[in-house]
Amino acid sequence: MIETVEILVRGNTFTELHDTQRIPLKAGDFCMVESPIGIQMGKVISDTRVMKARCVEKKLPKVIRKASDNDLEILKSIEDLEADATRFCQQRLQELGLAMKLVKVIFAFDRSKGLFMFTADGRVDFRELVRDLAQSYKTRIEMRQIGIRDEARLLGGIGNCGNPLCCVTFLRDFHPVSIKMAKDQGLSLIPSKISGICGRLMCCLQYEHHFYAEQVRAMPKIGKRVMTPKGEGRIRQLNILKGLVLVDLAEGEMEEFAASDVIPYHQYLEDQAAEIEENGGETESSDGDEDSIREKPAGGEAAAQAPDTAKSSETSNQPETGELRKSSGRSRRSRRQRRSGPRGPQNSQTPRSDDAGRNSS
Repeated sequence: MIETVEILVRGNTFTELHDTQRIPLKAGDFCMVESPIGIQMGKVISDTRVMKARCVEKKLPKVIRKASDNDLEILKSIEDLEADATRFCQQRLQELGLAMKLVKVIFAFDRSKGLFMFTADGRVDFRELVRDLAQSYKTRIEMRQIGIRDEARLLGGIGNCGNPLCCVTFLRDFHPVSIKMAKDQGLSLIPSKISGICGRLMCCLQYEHHFYAEQVRAMPKIGKRVMTPKGEGRIRQLNILKGLVLVDLAEGEMEEFAASDVIPYHQYLEDQAAEIEENGGETESSDGDEDSIREKPAGGEAAAQAPDTAKSSETSNQPETGELRKSSGRSRRSRRQRRSGPRGPQNSQTPRSDDAGRNSS
C-alpha cells in the first residue's frame, strides 16, 4: 500500500500524484518534493489517500519533507533571482540579436540548476548566451525550446469563450486540430474567430467534432439537388444541431425541412422508376386480359373460322410443292443436256414445248 497526495509543484500547471512516505500532510500545506530540475517546493492540493501498489502505473516522485518557515523565506529570494535572470537574459538576447522569445525562468530550490524556456521559429545558436548566464549565476543552465501552445499554458489567460484556457485547467495533452473540423461544424473560417490566444486553431474544435462528423454524413451536402415534400430544390445551408436543412425551392423561395424529409434527387428518380415498374407490370397484365376478352370471338364464330384457317394453310402449302417439282425438272434437264452435248436451235426448242405440256397437264 502507498500513501499518496496531489501536489502542485512550483513552475508546473497541473497537479501530480506524489508518494508521501508516511509524512503527515493535509490540503494547503507546503512541502519539498523531487522534480526534474532538482528539489522544488510544492503545495498540497488534496488530502492523503492510500492506494494499492499495482494501481500505480509509474514510479511516483517522493515528498522529501514538510516545508518550514525558513523555506518560505528562501522561496522569496529564489523568486527575486528568477526575475533578475529574466531581465538579464532578455537584455543579452537583444545584444546578441538572437531570434528567440524568453517565456519563463525557473530555478531549483537549492539553486543547483536554472531552466530557461523560450520559443523560436527555428534552431537558434545560444551557446554564447548559455556561457554568459552560467558565469553570472554560477549554476548549471538548461535552455528548453517549447511550442506556442506550451507558452499559453505557462502564461495562462482567458479564451474567446470567457473561461480560463483549457490547457491551463484540464487539457494535459495537445491533439492535432485541422481546419476541416471547423468546416464540418459549420463555423466561420475567419482566423480570428477560430484561433486561440496562442494564434493556433482552438483546441475545443476537436471536442465535438466526432458528433458533427456523424451528423454531416447523414445529411445531404450543400448544393445537392434534392426532393422535398414541396417539390424539387437545392440545399443551401445545414443546421446540424437541429437536424434541419435550408432548401432553395424551384419557385425561388427558401424553406427549412427536417433532414429525414429530404431525399437526394437521384434516389427519388430511382424510387419512382421502381414504383412504375412494379405498377406497370400489374397494369399490363390486366390490360392484356381485357383485350383478350374483347377480341375473343363467340363459340360459333370460332368453330366456323377453324376450317377456313385449315384451308388457307393447305392452299399456302400447294405453291411450295409446285415450285419444288419445277426445280427438280430443271435439274434433270440440265443433266441430260450435259450428257448429249450441244444441240441445234430446233432441237433445243422441242424439249421446252414438252416441258410446257407437262406443266400444263
